[in-house]
Amino acid sequence: QVQVVESGGGLVQAGESLRLSCVASELGIDDYVMGWFRQAPGKEREGVSCISDTDGSTYYVDSVKGRFTISRDNAKNTLYLQMNSLKPEDTAMYYCAAGRFWVYGGNWNNQHNYIHWGQGTQVTVSS
Repeated sequence: QVQVVESGGGLVQAGESLRLSCVASELGIDDYVMGWFRQAPGKEREGVSCISDTDGSTYYVDSVKGRFTISRDNAKNTLYLQMNSLKPEDTAMYYCAAGRFWVYGGNWNNQHNYIHWGQGTQVTVSS
């Protein structure tokens, strides 16, 4: 059974850093487009970042560019999201997702392209 499990969330102060991890089982992350999404209370889920399965191209929502970095360790079958200079508006439940589709700048954040989802890890940033 395919599973993706996130970890690494927590409560931090503005300006601090966190690294989220997503471990996959029964799924090779190098065969999938891997993405991070987040959902804040009362808001729709939004794409945060994505990494391509083919050439490692990465995509970010504008609000996190320059602060967040997505990466993957194929040997560990683990996806990461390094989050620096965190802001209160980054507070949300963060989800890892995997999909098989041809990814480009116009579709990476379409959650309907992702078929496997984790349960989420909570990130709370205090001011």
